[in-house]
Amino acid sequence: MTDTALSAGTEDIVLSVRGAGKFFPGVKALQDVDFDLKRGEIHALLGENGAGKSTLIKVITGVHPRDAGAVMLDGEEIHPQHPGDAQGLGISTVYQEVNLVPTLSVAENLMLERQTRKFGLISWKKTEADAKAALEILGLDIDVNRPLGSYSVAIQQLVAIARAVALDARVLILDEPTASLDGEEIKTLFRIMRELRDKGLGIVFVTHFLDQVYAVTDRITVLRNGRLVGTFVTSELAQIDLINHMLGRELAEVSAHRHQDEGNYSGPKRTIQIKNLGKKRVLEPVSLDLQAGEIVGLAGLLGSGRTELSELIFGTQKADSGLVFLDGEPVMLRSPRHAIRSGFGLCPEDRKQDGIVAELSVRENIVLALQGRRGWLRPIPRAEQQKFADDMIKALGIATPDSEKPVGQLSGGNQQKVILARWLVSKPILLILDEPTRGIDVGAHADIIKLIKELCDEGLALLVASSELEEIVAFADRVAVMRDREKVSELVGAEITQNKIIEAIAR
Repeated sequence: MTDTALSAGTEDIVLSVRGAGKFFPGVKALQDVDFDLKRGEIHALLGENGAGKSTLIKVITGVHPRDAGAVMLDGEEIHPQHPGDAQGLGISTVYQEVNLVPTLSVAENLMLERQTRKFGLISWKKTEADAKAALEILGLDIDVNRPLGSYSVAIQQLVAIARAVALDARVLILDEPTASLDGEEIKTLFRIMRELRDKGLGIVFVTHFLDQVYAVTDRITVLRNGRLVGTFVTSELAQIDLINHMLGRELAEVSAHRHQDEGNYSGPKRTIQIKNLGKKRVLEPVSLDLQAGEIVGLAGLLGSGRTELSELIFGTQKADSGLVFLDGEPVMLRSPRHAIRSGFGLCPEDRKQDGIVAELSVRENIVLALQGRRGWLRPIPRAEQQKFADDMIKALGIATPDSEKPVGQLSGGNQQKVILARWLVSKPILLILDEPTRGIDVGAHADIIKLIKELCDEGLALLVASSELEEIVAFADRVAVMRDREKVSELVGAEITQNKIIEAIAR
């Protein structure tokens, strides 16, 4: 473990975490994690999905009771029972989704539960004056009597920060504050962060945008799989080394690469062309071509735009620029229903939230996409549903006692196979797999990788978004590299190596 700053004098430390542990059934979310925040610094907390960032913040702020270790504020151990306790101690958190009341005025949000009262009645004149004073600290001049919801997301973020500062915060935690902001709004936020830092506030900055990390932070702490990788001085850590720390090297390099044997499909070359597909504040316009029998990988860190591109192609999010063409003809993708009818399928990253219908049976989940493609006025006969389900259970090795078992009771790997089965019975032209092997056991992982290659050999066009570089190198014919919501590189053939992908991300 590398730690270039923890040896600093403890008199500079405002928040200290030692040996933090948090355990859920079957999951060690945090293990022996140390973290120090200095007064007057902006400290990035980084890591991929499941790294432990959110759990660490929740342990610090009392959302989760810690199972091991200690949290100290100005040298005194603290035991907040909920975020209100932490806020009372001087630890305030501002989330990406602003946790204020949009229908109340700016002044009411800023001074909520702290209004000056006379004879039991709120002094609105004093409340307005106090609210203006709180905003002046950030150099923000707005009408405090307007509803908060009438302002932009950026202004709402700044109001949330102003409220935290007005509560005499010693520690300010900003959790993905720039995710919904444009370039100018981000510059304003960074200016205010620097001013607060210079006044002695300790700021924890959680983000997935590496350029922003290097633009505004003093130190970086990296977590991976619930463990501390290290704490580093930002100016002394090369970006490519940061990416290596975040991704790790836990799996062996794959020696047999798909792009070396070029697959076995020799049928009609149906093509899908993505032309300048984008959405303001979500994804810069992306162009990408795919064809039958080809696997295109989407590589990049969490937050790079992989999932957003997948959702724009499938119509889960509506693009405001660009088009998708199928065999040269434009395809209407205003909703997933349109995408399904065009022959597109999506296995989403969050299978529990967006993929399976947990209460429905395996059979019902498998036929959902086909039924949607046919339309609900042409119901699939029960006998045909049963045959589809039985065939898929056998073909994919889905571990279930029968097709009527609720899919929510299956393991993660088997749930993923059910989602794949759903699309296979609908015979799509393009199948998008977003993190297809995340959170599943080793056996199911190998099965799904094998299935991806077989589907491609049968003529399906596959777009596979994955943070597992070993997987992408193993099966991709081409790789589109994403960074900070835009496509930054495209690799083919012998260029497809882990090092080349990491170099493209770090550029």
